[in-house]
Amino acid sequence: MSDPKNDAAHAEARQDALATIFSVLDLENIEDNVFRGLSPKDRWQRVFGGQVLGQALVAASRTVEGRICHSLHAYFLRPGDPRTPILYEVDLSRDGLSFAARRVVAIQHGKQIFTMAASFQVPEDGLEHHAAMPDVPAPEELKSEQQWRSEIASEIPEHVRAWFLRPRPIEFRAVEPANRFAKGPHKAQQTVWFRAVGPLPDFPSLHQCVLAYASDMTLLDTSLLPHGRTLFAPEMQLASLDHAIWFHRPARADEWLLYVQDSPSASAFATSGVEERPMAFFTAATCDAQPRRAKERAANAVRCRAGFIRSPCGHTARSPAELFGGFGSSRA
Repeated sequence: MSDPKNDAAHAEARQDALATIFSVLDLENIEDNVFRGLSPKDRWQRVFGGQVLGQALVAASRTVEGRICHSLHAYFLRPGDPRTPILYEVDLSRDGLSFAARRVVAIQHGKQIFTMAASFQVPEDGLEHHAAMPDVPAPEELKSEQQWRSEIASEIPEHVRAWFLRPRPIEFRAVEPANRFAKGPHKAQQTVWFRAVGPLPDFPSLHQCVLAYASDMTLLDTSLLPHGRTLFAPEMQLASLDHAIWFHRPARADEWLLYVQDSPSASAFATSGVEERPMAFFTAATCDAQPRRAKERAANAVRCRAGFIRSPCGHTARSPAELFGGFGSSRA
């Protein structure tokens, strides 16, 4: 039986983790089309790529009215420093009748660490088709992330155990859980359900930014599975090179989404697609990365592909309504 006190503490920790997302996405507008973002106060040596994606999309979205993002293409140029604020400069490349284009540059220590091109579109109906929904168990039939992590806690290296077991703002439930800390190769595929750990306000842009954040959380792990390695291995260095997302339809990040991922090449390339549980493909993502052994300068690029299928930072965060109210209040 579960311990009510532990369950209550875990639920509170999950809500604190969700509040962290709002803090991370709460960019400070310091001048026209220039924003500043902060990183969570954890001990990770680099800024999480999904954080930069989400913050860059927030910055771009704040310069657009009446449109939502339908695609973005990003490049990670340098590792981010979590101790230093990130400046996001937005170039208003074009504002047309139906589309708007934005270019975002993220800067730290006077150097570009990330660039992103994003396109926004006035919502409209068009021709509809989508791939078939994979035949997988519903998330309610799977072990919770908390259960699975507790089962393998003793196998997690001590130097990353507390970080790995920490409550996170996004909950994952693996269709076929693979113990990444057990020795031996696994197939270069993984399928997971995920959602935000709590309800999100009804702002489409907020849901897109949370999806961008979450899209980088498990994607690159897929490329290491056939090699029996993890990103925590002391001999490994893994860095994202680029990331692209297409938003085909609106979706809610606080409802269960199926993330279907595979790495078809020894170089780390990942792609993904997202459907609603009744089968509405809404998002696709790709990612390129470079895995290296420590002190090794050359390595094959890693390619992975993945798919979604639907079914605190140092300053006071504003409410989601203040952050995203300018982008409309219709349901995502």
